[in-house]
Amino acid sequence: MPVPDLVRKGQTGCLTVTPDSEKVERDGFLVLLEDEAATVQFGEDIAMILRPGDVLCLQGELGTGKTTLARAIIRKLAGDSELEVPSPTYTLCQTYDSFPAVSHFDFYRVGDMDEIRELGLDESIENGVVIIEWPDRATELLPDSAVWISLNIGGESSRKALIAAHGTESLRNQQDNTGSLLNRLRRSLAIREFIEKEWSGDTKRSFLTGDASTRRYEVISRNRERRILMDAPKQADGPPVHEGLPYSQIAYLAEDVVPFIGVAETLRHAGLAAPKIHARRNDLGLLLIEHLGQEKIVSDEGEAIESRYLESARLIAALHKRQWPETISISDENGNRTEYRFNRYGRRALGIEASLFVDWYIPEFSQSPPSKDHIAEFHTIWDRLISLLDDSTLTLVLRDYHSPNIIWREEEPFPRNIGLIDFQDAVIGPQAYDLASLAQDARVDISPTLEARIMNVYLEMRSGDPEFDVTQFQRDYAILGAHRATKILGIFVRLNRRDGKPDYLKHLPRIRDYLYRNLAHPELSGYREWLDSMVGSKDKPV
Repeated sequence: MPVPDLVRKGQTGCLTVTPDSEKVERDGFLVLLEDEAATVQFGEDIAMILRPGDVLCLQGELGTGKTTLARAIIRKLAGDSELEVPSPTYTLCQTYDSFPAVSHFDFYRVGDMDEIRELGLDESIENGVVIIEWPDRATELLPDSAVWISLNIGGESSRKALIAAHGTESLRNQQDNTGSLLNRLRRSLAIREFIEKEWSGDTKRSFLTGDASTRRYEVISRNRERRILMDAPKQADGPPVHEGLPYSQIAYLAEDVVPFIGVAETLRHAGLAAPKIHARRNDLGLLLIEHLGQEKIVSDEGEAIESRYLESARLIAALHKRQWPETISISDENGNRTEYRFNRYGRRALGIEASLFVDWYIPEFSQSPPSKDHIAEFHTIWDRLISLLDDSTLTLVLRDYHSPNIIWREEEPFPRNIGLIDFQDAVIGPQAYDLASLAQDARVDISPTLEARIMNVYLEMRSGDPEFDVTQFQRDYAILGAHRATKILGIFVRLNRRDGKPDYLKHLPRIRDYLYRNLAHPELSGYREWLDSMVGSKDKPV
């Protein structure tokens, strides 16, 4: 990513990021902090992208602002702008119960390496973020991934901060490593530039829980206004998995922000509550979008609110009554328009998604390792089930229409009382998919009784449509509900095994229950027999 151009001379609290004339272009970049407010903002921008395992080394003589910068980072991570953050000069280490946890070290008074080891540096790095003042006292104990921020006095109240990585994470070796701390810092400053250019003023960035993808979200506030920042840089293709193509292309997963823009504009044109896009940088993968609200269709305890689920079912029925274009026109930040065509959610995409089950879930929970014959039988079963969908009625499929992606807007009339987000993977496909996604919510317990009510509300809304086939829809619902459960079981195991995200495992029993509800349909009897042979009965714990 190019160094952001933040030349804003004479503005209080602003940053100037510029390449240094000598070695900074090779090893890092320079940030000019015009006053203490700029230092605080810089610290907050750093905090926005920190992860457990990150190490920040703060260098500089006394009075250059190391503790001010560290204090801003810690307060942001703790979500408390008034948190007392004393200098650890005498205690040597201060720890904070933030998210992620932070350990603030000061090695100025440390005598030898053994003393640093006794402070628990290695354990702190393993468990959270580490900030170190006077790190040159212990360079041999620091990981190569550490990023060094060297602070120097630039003027009466200004400072210069040189950001660089000196180990194997040096800029020269990490051009393609967007996840490295140095590149995340560059990304965060590019986000700050984007925000200040598109929504200038005293803006604040706040954390917002993301999803299971690589996308990040932030809440950007200015006075009482709020917007959402979507950080979705274009993703590099993964390894080929079938016919020389990566999984994302076969399953039609959005690899940049263009699909989100297209679906949002399409939904808004139809009168639905999708976010307005206030600003965009398609090339950087940055969007500043409308904040639709924070009420969900679940309670604070995570329980389904029946009336809101039923209203969400009405929304899907209304969506299915419309004719949707397969090709739409999308504009970039300069007003240039391109054509975007919705992908067809058919045999290839559905098949590769189902295969996640035998790739990840079955090896984890089967009674014995699956043989080639077992795997071949699984694919034969799903080839037949997917072929049954060939005569299904097609519509716009949002694809992840469930509680995390539905905003409840009490004051708005139907259908704008249902806010829609996270729809960038939308496709043209069988109409039963989104209802199954809602009525068998992967993250919320939906009882069979509530599921039946959701189905009935939908069927009542479609009852006047002469082309609507109830029997076929219910068959498709069972097949697609089983497919979605099959896919998600594989994804959630993969998130644990590959990505180190074990929290998703708590949802497995619920999703397995949904899967077996769908298997009651006669068309799915063969799949049920195969499952019983591989992982045991429905009641066997996962």
